[in-house]
Amino acid sequence: MKRFVFVFAFLLAWASAAGAQGRPIRVLILHDMEGLTGEDDWRQFSFSYPEQYAKGRMLLTDDVNATIEGLVAAGATKIDIVDGHGSGNQEPDLLLDKLDKRAQLIYRDRPFDPYIDMQEQNVYDAVALVGMHAKPGSGGFVAHTYTGGMEFWMNGLSLSEPEIIAYSWARVNVPVIYVAGDEVLWTNDLNKTMPWVEYVAVKRGTSASTAILFPLDSVRANMRVAAKRALQNLGKMKLLTITAPITAALHARPPASLAVLDSVPGINYHDNTVTFIAADFEHAYRGILALGNVSGLAGSQSTTTAALRAQPEAAQTMRMIGEFRINRWLDYESGRWKPNPPIPFEVQVAGKKYFGDR
Repeated sequence: MKRFVFVFAFLLAWASAAGAQGRPIRVLILHDMEGLTGEDDWRQFSFSYPEQYAKGRMLLTDDVNATIEGLVAAGATKIDIVDGHGSGNQEPDLLLDKLDKRAQLIYRDRPFDPYIDMQEQNVYDAVALVGMHAKPGSGGFVAHTYTGGMEFWMNGLSLSEPEIIAYSWARVNVPVIYVAGDEVLWTNDLNKTMPWVEYVAVKRGTSASTAILFPLDSVRANMRVAAKRALQNLGKMKLLTITAPITAALHARPPASLAVLDSVPGINYHDNTVTFIAADFEHAYRGILALGNVSGLAGSQSTTTAALRAQPEAAQTMRMIGEFRINRWLDYESGRWKPNPPIPFEVQVAGKKYFGDR
């Protein structure tokens, strides 16, 4: 009897494995740029610095290619890539002519947020993340969430971007299975919240502007092995879920500020933080981003003013800006000036291709 049970179990496992090999295995790679192998200069992920950015693009492409190799070795039949960074380049950050041809960057004819707008049933089986960084206050290299000055909170937890992505894809039952990035991200967060993922540490952030770099060849070899193992263990991967309704909050970190919302009726403000209740993850995420626009504008204004005041002709420049602002207001009230009418959305997007963040 025991022999029969053993043989039956073996045949069942074999049949299951054969079935898995016969069906398509679809993986989405989402990349950022702050958590790349060989990168310790923030200018390498900014389009505004062409020389340094050129190196960053090569580092990114090599990290993504190493990940692709591992996924293909594990049987991936379709690999799509989406840009989750937004360097300011109107073209993809990836060097497409050097990208492994077994994968492709996806495009849409409308702007979209790759963290929240891509999640559909039965499109992908797994998500892999490349170039990830730690969250604010962690001590990691260029540590932030979404953008500088923002700290995402949901149900009492400060979130990193991989956790946000994992929550988002869990809505359609797709797990994040692989992450490559700053070692601080793993030791600080993911080894507690997502211990099942295959994690590849590419460097060790020692401050927001410094990092200890790990050997390129060694890291890329680890990427190939980890990506292969992650997909082979797809059935063991878990979803990172969150309980709704969600207590969501944005904490603005200097120079960003939410102080402008203090004392506004209906706003739950305390200590540069605004808290609200959201029905589900999507509403929590979009609400935090909306608050982020407020905090970012305040931070941008304060830093711009500080930069202008540091210039030799600061007083004259500040007076010129003030006069322009007053005259624009007076001209509008007097009927001498009108703002340009908004450009219709369909006109804005006509003929353009969107590949994620820009």
